[in-house]
Amino acid sequence: MTENSEPTVAFTELYGSAPEGVWAAPGRVNLIGEYTDFNDGFVMPLALPHTARAAVARRADGELRLHSADVPGGVVRLRVDELAPHQGHGWAAYPAGVVWALREAGHPVTGADIQLSSTVPTGAGLSSSAALEVVTALALNDLFELGLSAPELAVIGQRAENAFVGVPCGVMDQMASACCTEGHALYLDTRDLTQRQVPFDLAAHGLRLLVVDTRVKHELGDG
Repeated sequence: MTENSEPTVAFTELYGSAPEGVWAAPGRVNLIGEYTDFNDGFVMPLALPHTARAAVARRADGELRLHSADVPGGVVRLRVDELAPHQGHGWAAYPAGVVWALREAGHPVTGADIQLSSTVPTGAGLSSSAALEVVTALALNDLFELGLSAPELAVIGQRAENAFVGVPCGVMDQMASACCTEGHALYLDTRDLTQRQVPFDLAAHGLRLLVVDTRVKHELGDG
């Protein structure tokens, strides 16, 4: 959870009351192992400073209200007991899919008001969708006291993207967003999700990692 006045103000303007907290989850860049997570291989991503943020409050009436500061349009209103895969909803399918996946796994998520914003570039291969999924899962895990670990939240995010949104992604993106720690790369064995934090403090050695925007866009859902 993070402290930030911007999403709190936006949330209050949208929903008429203050959120219960603000959470953040990063995008990622991969160092080694492109697409090997699809085939039970090894990967080594690290988190970016760019994050998705979510101001969230619980609801007990079964309503899910979603808003993005980055996408034109108003509040998307859904019923948690009517969520089903492949119904569209555009960007809102990613957080809605997390709610669906949590409820499918037996967790008592009874609704929420969510205000999202992100500095992770979309369509740039930096896992903007995984950041949305993980930040939603983090917030709901805390608010509903579900007791799920970071890897378990990552798997929930992957299930949301695979089964609800319909994108057959591997688990690396969500694991990176949920489990990477500052100054380290994440060595991940996707066969069993065992992981190791590998020291990768470039600044301490006078180095920087450059992530170059080629301005080539992709849509995973179209793949």
